Amino acid sequence: MRTVFKYAGKYVCVLAAAVAVASLSGCSLFSWMTSKKVINPPSPLVEFKATQNPRTLWKVSLPKSGVYQFSPALAGDSIYAAAADGTVIRVNAVSGQTVWRIDAKMKLTAGVGSDGSTVAVAGEKGVVLAYDGAGKFLWKAQASSEILSAPAVGSGLVIVRSLDSKIAAYDALTGERRWLAQRNTPSLTLRNAPGIVIVSQTAYVALPGGRLSALLLTNGGPRWEVPVGDPRGTTELERVSDVSGLPTVAGNTVCAVAFQGRIGCFDAASGALHWIKNFSSTVGLGIDESYVFASDERGGVVEFARDSGAILWRNDKMAYRQLSAPASIGSSVAVGDYQGYIHFLSRENGNLVARVATDGSAIISNPVVVGGSVVFQTQAGSLVALATE
Repeated sequence: MRTVFKYAGKYVCVLAAAVAVASLSGCSLFSWMTSKKVINPPSPLVEFKATQNPRTLWKVSLPKSGVYQFSPALAGDSIYAAAADGTVIRVNAVSGQTVWRIDAKMKLTAGVGSDGSTVAVAGEKGVVLAYDGAGKFLWKAQASSEILSAPAVGSGLVIVRSLDSKIAAYDALTGERRWLAQRNTPSLTLRNAPGIVIVSQTAYVALPGGRLSALLLTNGGPRWEVPVGDPRGTTELERVSDVSGLPTVAGNTVCAVAFQGRIGCFDAASGALHWIKNFSSTVGLGIDESYVFASDERGGVVEFARDSGAILWRNDKMAYRQLSAPASIGSSVAVGDYQGYIHFLSRENGNLVARVATDGSAIISNPVVVGGSVVFQTQAGSLVALATE
């Protein structure tokens, strides 16, 4: 598999048959090719009897995401989304009607973050751009290096993590930098988009090296930091164990997953361990009131009990289809794949219950749950809202 790592400040493609990583660079998103033989090819679509009939509530077209990962954001009654060419839109989350569409006049590398009052995206070369809820430009700031993760917006701050593992917080109204926190960067890391979640007065930050950090919003000081990944092995490649996707927070629990590492849930206030299991994912996880859902690097979808970490079911029928992070919606779990299919699994037993085709392009962004619907964004630019009940 071609995998993208950051080494000595540069990005290189590493051929590694032992891992399957959805790279966000020009390297292959899919299976490792050698001569005419495909190692771990994506499994074909399996036939099954559909027991649900998801409805497409609305669909909005955006330009392409290119080699970057753009995830939609929900704030109030609106969905915000962006594309690589600089397009940023606000859409009514119920009707799909476009409220506004603007041009950032700059190529973008990540987005979107919003609390409804401030909308933030990342531009090329580490530029941070902010707009108000009506799409009016507010300010521009310069981060220390490229940004691949969507900014987090909340409590009057816009927070970004650049690829050199510097976490910077900017005033949401003025763009003035409030604080800067530095974390160690391993010599070899995945070129992916680990995210930041703001809850109350804490920013939960996914980091390279398998760390999950909780930072105070007041000054960026650490509340706690815990290992999710567990770097092991004799080579740098074997020791890559970066936290993937967005940490998820529900009640007093925060959960995260790492590549070549583990999946676990922790006390949101103290970082005390609730449970942890060996697991490997490059795309993050989903959570609801009772369960944690995760897609592993081999295309398996697993449901864990949120309180204990017990594995309740596993579905391996989508092996190596480069799955997105799952989302819990009603009685189902929705997950996208590299061909733009959205698969619905029973939350009770993991069986496939429905499948919906989109535009044929990969879905690697984090899905967003909006009441009884779920919104996915494809790499070709389709923003699609689906309901199951």
